Amino acid sequence: MKEQLIHQAYEIAKERYAELGIDTEKVIEQLQDFHLSMHCWQADDVKGFEVQAGDLTGGIQSTGNYPGAARTIDELRADILKAKSLIPGTHRLNLHEIYGDFQGKVVDRDEVTVEHFQSWINWAAENNTKLDFNSTSFSHPKSGNLSLSNPDESIRKFWVEHTKRCRDIADAMGKAQNDPCIMNVWVHDGCKDVSVNHHLYRETLKKSLDEIFAEKKDWMKDCIEGKVFGIGLESFTVGSHDFYTAYAAKNNMMLTIDTGHYHPTEVPGDKVSAVLQFVPELMLHVSRPVRWDSDHVTIMDDNTQDLFSEIVRAGALDRVHYGLDFFDGSINRIGAYVIGSRSAQKCMCKALLEPRELISKLELAGETFQVLQLIEEGKTMPWNAVYDEFCVRNNVPVGNEVIAAIKEYEKSVLANR
Repeated sequence: MKEQLIHQAYEIAKERYAELGIDTEKVIEQLQDFHLSMHCWQADDVKGFEVQAGDLTGGIQSTGNYPGAARTIDELRADILKAKSLIPGTHRLNLHEIYGDFQGKVVDRDEVTVEHFQSWINWAAENNTKLDFNSTSFSHPKSGNLSLSNPDESIRKFWVEHTKRCRDIADAMGKAQNDPCIMNVWVHDGCKDVSVNHHLYRETLKKSLDEIFAEKKDWMKDCIEGKVFGIGLESFTVGSHDFYTAYAAKNNMMLTIDTGHYHPTEVPGDKVSAVLQFVPELMLHVSRPVRWDSDHVTIMDDNTQDLFSEIVRAGALDRVHYGLDFFDGSINRIGAYVIGSRSAQKCMCKALLEPRELISKLELAGETFQVLQLIEEGKTMPWNAVYDEFCVRNNVPVGNEVIAAIKEYEKSVLANR
């Protein structure tokens, strides 16, 4: 696409938004400061690099076998860099513990140290990338149905030690990058069928979390994440949304909102203004659930747009961290990263371009017709011209130009795996 046409379209959009009191230059500056935390596990279908890696468990599933999945740490890093080169702005990388650089050695999860992530820290510094982190409770012989909530004290202590060590690693990452590393704790714990021990399991999970978070860290931030259910654990989830929301509120902690972890009739965006009354910050895991937590690639659907619009309307840009969490093995994985990341950015772009102050005043004045008119008209305003200009200024392909770059990488790199 010719840059001249992009600039011309942007100038027209700039004038149209100015009529509504919106400064598109300021919006582009805000987009530049909108840093996604890209998840490493789309690149290899959540396999990781443990020497004795097991099958994917924990009630999650990656489907499809499109050629080219990363098999080594070097391949995964190359894929991440390729994807980042096609996404405007600067973005973080979110690692799970199973993606450590284990150098062909068996390292159990209660033995992991920062040594196993030093090469990641070095790589991130060399590539202007900041890191976030996650403990990993699934895909392990001791995972079972219960980890941190397990009444078996030996298993519970194993996972407590694992999570404590992950916090140490996250703290080291944050110190090295001079910016706090955000570490998410999500465990799969639940029951497949009827259980009478709900209280026991949740009491045990609370005990474990209290032990894990007892030591404060300077260079990492903790966040906790709930879920409705997982495959094979349909009847009961220990770490439900009620449990973690209450725990986060009581302990003044960051809460994670994963858009795939709710009942299909719930609206994740509506959680933002509710929980921000009681917790200091939010972490997002933006996904796309299709009938369940299927982790399809993020697109510009209503739920995603509503989520970002609610953040902007709440004036909470500085209280929310933006992670992605999808893993689709049925399509080109670089393409998945690019589509998902750009779709999140586009939703944020549209949200920032809304004349919210004007609409808010009209709503408070009871001018319901005008509110609806402005919101509906905003859907077809030339927001895409602003996003295209943002891409040009970041020297990345505009629109469908990404296809050629992704297919070339598939032909020259992915096809040889």
